[in-house]
Amino acid sequence: MKKLIVLTYLLVSLPMMSQKIIDLPFEENPKVVWSTTENEYYSDIWQTQVVTNVSAPRLEVYEAEKPNGTSVIIAPGGGLYGLSINSEGRDVAKWLNKKGITAFLLKYRLVPTGVDGVQDITDDGKTNPARVGERVAPVLPLSIADGLAAITYVRKNAKDMQLDPTKIGFMGFSAGGAVAMGVTFTYSEANRPDFIVPVYPWMTVVGDYTVPQDAPPMLVICATDDPLGLAKPSADLYSAWLSNGKNVGLHMYSKGGHGFGMKKQNLPSDDWIQRFYEWALVEGLTVPITP
Repeated sequence: MKKLIVLTYLLVSLPMMSQKIIDLPFEENPKVVWSTTENEYYSDIWQTQVVTNVSAPRLEVYEAEKPNGTSVIIAPGGGLYGLSINSEGRDVAKWLNKKGITAFLLKYRLVPTGVDGVQDITDDGKTNPARVGERVAPVLPLSIADGLAAITYVRKNAKDMQLDPTKIGFMGFSAGGAVAMGVTFTYSEANRPDFIVPVYPWMTVVGDYTVPQDAPPMLVICATDDPLGLAKPSADLYSAWLSNGKNVGLHMYSKGGHGFGMKKQNLPSDDWIQRFYEWALVEGLTVPITP
């Protein structure tokens, strides 16, 4: 039995062992301390693979076989208590690779939790919803700093990876969308994303914002029936870009719920990533790969 367990672990870990990992520089906040090590596991609550207790940011690099110069940094969601690492991360990266787009999966810093961070946010949400905000507040700035560090790394090393330093996008889901928008509202010239794709972004945690004068092109994706009430803030985000004369698109699906990512629900929202690709082509942010 022990040999079987070891073999199973190796088979599950093999794809990750071949993945290039980049450690990102970061500054610590002495008020945020992790006592539990980073953990990846299948969550029965969320019915998906998750990562919790990220205390040091890094990138998983997914290189396209035929890179076309475009790259996208992907920030999965999970309420800042976890990362939905497959449906909103690795599966997205692999899809982009097929289109010639190099992907960087960002493991940004998360709320320190027990071994099962998904159980923690579930319990906090049921018994003391205000506590979720209290635990997230000191961590979100760290997560945003990790997003900025990711852009800095990709731009600095773009030419060595056959990438265009002017075609670096940032795509974030839910809490990862909050990270994407936090990056958008705080970037400098060196770490400005060239385009952004907030997917059902958690805008209430971002707070009030001002559209940057040189705001990057943006495509917002969400579903009207999002049970967390993210449709209106997503529409407001679109309207803010529109009213300021910025390049923006919106796909608001009537149904899709929250956290659909790369899951298949037999709904039009299943094809959101194809709509992103079409938008990127039209805007000149990527090009078709040659046969």
